[in-house]
Amino acid sequence: MKKKVLGVLLCVAMTAAMMTGCKSKEEPAAKEAPAASEAPQTADETAAPAQESAAPAQAAAGEGIFKAIPKEEIKVGVIHITDPAEGSGYTYTHDLGIQGMQKAIGLEDSQIIRKNKIPDTDPTATENAIRECIEEGCNVIFATSFNYMDTCEKLAAEYPDIIFSHGTGYKSNGTNFNNYFGRIYQSRYLSGIAAGLKTESNKIGYVAAMDKENTEVTGGLDAFAMGIYSVNPDAEVYVKVTNSWYDPEGEKQAAEALIAKGCDVIGQHCDTPNPQLAAEEAGAWGVGYNSDMSKDAPDAVLCSVMWDWSKYYTTAVQSVIDGTWTGENYYGGMKEGLVTLSELSGLNDPEAKAKIEEAEAKMLDGSFNVFDGVIETNDGSTVGTEGGTLDDATITGDIHWYFKNVVEE
Repeated sequence: MKKKVLGVLLCVAMTAAMMTGCKSKEEPAAKEAPAASEAPQTADETAAPAQESAAPAQAAAGEGIFKAIPKEEIKVGVIHITDPAEGSGYTYTHDLGIQGMQKAIGLEDSQIIRKNKIPDTDPTATENAIRECIEEGCNVIFATSFNYMDTCEKLAAEYPDIIFSHGTGYKSNGTNFNNYFGRIYQSRYLSGIAAGLKTESNKIGYVAAMDKENTEVTGGLDAFAMGIYSVNPDAEVYVKVTNSWYDPEGEKQAAEALIAKGCDVIGQHCDTPNPQLAAEEAGAWGVGYNSDMSKDAPDAVLCSVMWDWSKYYTTAVQSVIDGTWTGENYYGGMKEGLVTLSELSGLNDPEAKAKIEEAEAKMLDGSFNVFDGVIETNDGSTVGTEGGTLDDATITGDIHWYFKNVVEE
């Protein structure tokens, strides 16, 4: 943790975010990210109604700040940066989450209003789409991409009775405007184990939407590189930045350039499966993102780092129905089922499954965190402390360094 310019819920600490989703290069989720004590949150801390007058500045623990809204009166608006019909990637994955929420709660199709292909770099288009949702009766609006953030903030002040929940950003108001993202770096680390065991050239490529200034992208890249290093200290990660959350052609070209340098595994933090398609065409391997990209490039994909956004969307909308929405930010991880790793394909090294399961078990029982201890960066400096671990606020707001095995292109 969109998008994306794609970071759960929240920026956190989700921002960061959590988020293909994602933060803008110019507006990293740094100092305004929620404190670690705010994440993760439970189902009672998630979404909110709209037909009540302005809520108090903050709700007491366990109390909602709006009255319950009957299920049949709920109408959910969703703002997407691209089109779910693409069948893969960031928007597709968010829409799977909306579908999962709809099924879990039992909403009619007429209760979901989608606004697709709304550029998050166009504030006017964003505002028009959100206002259309409001005019159509939406009392909960999910804005899935990073640069929707400021427009959500503006309209939340104008419409205090409507819930605005923003993905991958860092702003919130504690009442009717929150953010959501998650610990995607956990799954990134696990995927790095698969990549580190598979590479033969010890050169692994990474197509990044944004550069070091964007913590969502950089934190995930570092976790991937650290997972690689844990099983293969000799491997290096070459990162190529596209400077766009959604650039199908640019993403493929970046992957091709990395393959030309000798990279035989391609990871990514960008929207489309094109880096995986490029890997397959070149006879290389890859690690997908957002959705399971093995269906796109079955002869290349080792595994995919994935989101199950339904975990948040269901919690959020149900809290509106129950009257338990508190306006707090959401930041989940593997424990909550928000982030996961796809099944490993048959292309993986035979050791991968056991190694990944071992690391995952330690993450889940709390005996291991990705950003534990003193961490060496690629410029020779260090971050972290002996015996310590970086907190969520730091992970989502202040990772502007690359791990020691990362090579900048």
